[in-house]
Amino acid sequence: MPEGIPRLLRDLIHDRTGLFFEDARLEILLEKLEPLARGRGLDSYLDYYYALKDNEPDEWDGVWEVLSVQETYFWREMSQVNALAEVIVPTWFKKRSQPFRIWSAACATGEEPYTLAIALAEAGFGSHPIEIVGSDASPMALRKAGAAIYREKSFRTLPFALRQKYFEPVAGGWKLVPEIVKKVTFARANLFESGEVAPLARAQVIFCRNVFIYFSAHSIRQTVAVMASRIPSGGHLFVGAAESLLRMTADFELKEVASALAYVRI
Repeated sequence: MPEGIPRLLRDLIHDRTGLFFEDARLEILLEKLEPLARGRGLDSYLDYYYALKDNEPDEWDGVWEVLSVQETYFWREMSQVNALAEVIVPTWFKKRSQPFRIWSAACATGEEPYTLAIALAEAGFGSHPIEIVGSDASPMALRKAGAAIYREKSFRTLPFALRQKYFEPVAGGWKLVPEIVKKVTFARANLFESGEVAPLARAQVIFCRNVFIYFSAHSIRQTVAVMASRIPSGGHLFVGAAESLLRMTADFELKEVASALAYVRI
């Protein structure tokens, strides 16, 4: 393989997805892409680079499938979810009757947005006008989210009483009950495409957790800037516990909400 080809592939993928692989991880990137290149009958990574550069949608679908991290589960990082259900949403409906909008960005197979729906139902907001949208760039992940059937690894922290209350055993796992499924809609969105992010970011709360750890600083700044341009003043942005936006944006202020930290739109 000619020297420089791995970086060409890395930079092209970064430009289209925001995902970034440091030089030390280029070998991992190539290992993930190799089956896709072989599947097309290509003889080299350079040929595959040109196939991606032609921007064929099916080819990029494959890239998303092999690069997406589908590690998620119900009841994850619950301090932020509790802040939503116990503080943010009650405060909204004390003053307003308009719908409350929540966007779960890069939601993978749907455990996060469904967690939000369950937590809000448990807090007594099941009949309130709350709109929850989950998005991901992986078509396969979204299909699984829509099916709402989960296996044991998704329940590692969900209290068993809630599993019994909101899930029914079916072939292949546990299926979420229809009254929760219908509270969440799903959409495909690449967080590095401003045209796909902008309409979803018109929400009072955005959960974008454990995503930016895979982005470059440039990608983070660009994505957060689009979110900031659409989320209303006072809106809350939640990121993962291992992520920080303190040097990435001046549009949000870090505040404590209940026992959680949130970035609040200035």
